[in-house]
Amino acid sequence: MFDFLRRNKKEELSSNPLVIAEAANVPKAMDIPEHVFIENDKEISLKNEESRKADNTIELLFDFLDKNHEGKGYEDALTNPDVRHLDQNIEALKNQLDRTIRRVKTFYEDFIKEIDFHIDSRSRSGMVDVVDELKMKKSIAESHVLKVLEIETEHHNNTGDSQGMIITYTRGFMNGLSAISHHTILKRF
Repeated sequence: MFDFLRRNKKEELSSNPLVIAEAANVPKAMDIPEHVFIENDKEISLKNEESRKADNTIELLFDFLDKNHEGKGYEDALTNPDVRHLDQNIEALKNQLDRTIRRVKTFYEDFIKEIDFHIDSRSRSGMVDVVDELKMKKSIAESHVLKVLEIETEHHNNTGDSQGMIITYTRGFMNGLSAISHHTILKRF
C-alpha cells in the first residue's frame, strides 16, 4: 500500500508543470563560475594584508590594554605556583605591551608619511577638497600618536591604563595560589 502511495506521489511530481519549470531554472554546477564560491590566493592575500594594516591602529593597543589577564594568571599559578614565575610573566606582559606600542607607533609614522606624500601630490594637482580631507585624516592620526605616547609614558611610570593588565594578571595568579592552598590544605579539615 505504501509503495502505491510513493509511486503516485512521484508520478504527480514528475508530471506537474511547476516542478518541471523550477527544475529547468536551477543552474547546474558547471553553470556557476568558480569565483562566486571560491576566493583565489591573490584575493585572500590582499584581504589579509589590509586587515593586518588595520590591526596596527590604536585599536590594537586598546584591545590589549582592555584584555582581562586574570584567567591566564590563574592558569599560570596552577602550572607553576612560584612567585618568581609571577614576576617573569608580569615582565613578559610589559614586554608585550612595549612591542604593541612600537608596532602601533610604527604604523602611524608610516601612515603619516604616506598621507604627507598624498597631500603634496594632490596639492600640485589642485585637488583642494581631497587635500583638506587628507589633512583631516593626518590630524586624526597625529592625535592617535599623542595618545599612544601618553600610554607609553604612563606604562614606563607604572601608572594609568597599563596597570590594569598587571592588576588582573596578579589577581588571577593570587587566586590560583589560593585555590591550590584551599584544595590541598584547607579541605583536609
